Amino acid sequence: MTSDRIDPIPAPPPAAMPAPSPRPLAQGDRIAALDVVRGFAVLGILLANITAFAHMRAAYYWPPALPGGATASDAWLWLVQFVLVDGKMRGLFALLFGAGLALFAERAQGVRGMGLQARRLGWLALFGALHFVFLFDGDILLTYAVAGLLVLFVVRGEMNMLVLGSIWAVVGAVAMGASYLALALLEIRTGTMPPGDAWVQVQDAWQSRLAEYASQAQVHVSGSYADIVTMRLAELSAHVESSISIVLFETIPLMLIGIGLYRTGLFTDPATRQRWRKAAWIAVLAGCGVLLVTGLAVAVRGFPIFQTQFAFYGVAGIANIPVVVGAMVLLTDWAERARTSWLAERLGMAGRMAFSNYVGTSLVMMLIFDGWAGGRYGTMHRAELMAAVALGWALMLTFSRLWLARFRYGPLEWLWRCLTYWQVFPIRREHV
Repeated sequence: MTSDRIDPIPAPPPAAMPAPSPRPLAQGDRIAALDVVRGFAVLGILLANITAFAHMRAAYYWPPALPGGATASDAWLWLVQFVLVDGKMRGLFALLFGAGLALFAERAQGVRGMGLQARRLGWLALFGALHFVFLFDGDILLTYAVAGLLVLFVVRGEMNMLVLGSIWAVVGAVAMGASYLALALLEIRTGTMPPGDAWVQVQDAWQSRLAEYASQAQVHVSGSYADIVTMRLAELSAHVESSISIVLFETIPLMLIGIGLYRTGLFTDPATRQRWRKAAWIAVLAGCGVLLVTGLAVAVRGFPIFQTQFAFYGVAGIANIPVVVGAMVLLTDWAERARTSWLAERLGMAGRMAFSNYVGTSLVMMLIFDGWAGGRYGTMHRAELMAAVALGWALMLTFSRLWLARFRYGPLEWLWRCLTYWQVFPIRREHV
């Protein structure tokens, strides 16, 4: 496999040699394992987001918000998703994004390289805002763009990014989980004591939020596309504000870990992957074990709201860190060992078009669920939603293969590349 590192070439003294212009990766320069993991993540994030496409926001983490309440299959599928999926795909993308920033910085040295990085992320922020308004209010592109712009200030730093990112991620997860813990403890206490004024206020606030979620959901059920876009435009600033804690306490530290993983040679050095394989398995199994016990604890209690929130955003915020980092090591190792297999090749193609697939999936799901289109919003339980996930996976794997047989880049990847370098790149393949 061709490395993304460029070997030094003997050259005249620096004063006599003009700085090379940064250029985008050619096909032969790509790190195949990164594409495979990216493909795995873009398929997985559809599974993570499927309830958000189809239901009010609370249903994303709280099964009783589903129509008619949670069934037994809803509870079991929530548990499986909680342990294996939720938060992990977003985390994998953050690690990949950090590795991509390090790779770009390595290839595009100097002030112009930093300018290209900033322009690239600025365009991504615009794409993210448009995606939020016109397709899906669960957008992560804007979050990654903002986090990436902040990480640019340290991407060339000499500090140990693995250590810095890991400490930051744990401290951030604890900080974000603290407020959820307080509410969960109040809920547990109220189960054994008469409710006090604090509990009444908390319950009133939650009921108000549920009513707000229901009002938003009704727009998806009976409103026109213009009504939905208008609603999201009004919510955009609040979305940005609510993303600040995610950017500071989750996305940035995971990107730093991704930079650190890239610098260790994880994506290019088999010895590094072999050395880390055992620790990666331990990290994944330990994290998933904690999540399984936590998920079962709230499930057997019938998903009390604040205990469920603490499990989803508190405990999982910490336990997901070793799971995500360990999964990155194991998936990269598998991608290299199985790179000629059908599955790895198809995932690699989906990963090369991850941007197009992510946005395209939002378009397909909008057409399935929104009332003005397919009309399935708020009607399907988790087991039924797996059919939409399977459809999305099939479309991504098939479309990516057909598109890349004719074109060099995915459609949005090509547009993003052209805007970043401010030039039009050829997109069609030259067939012999």
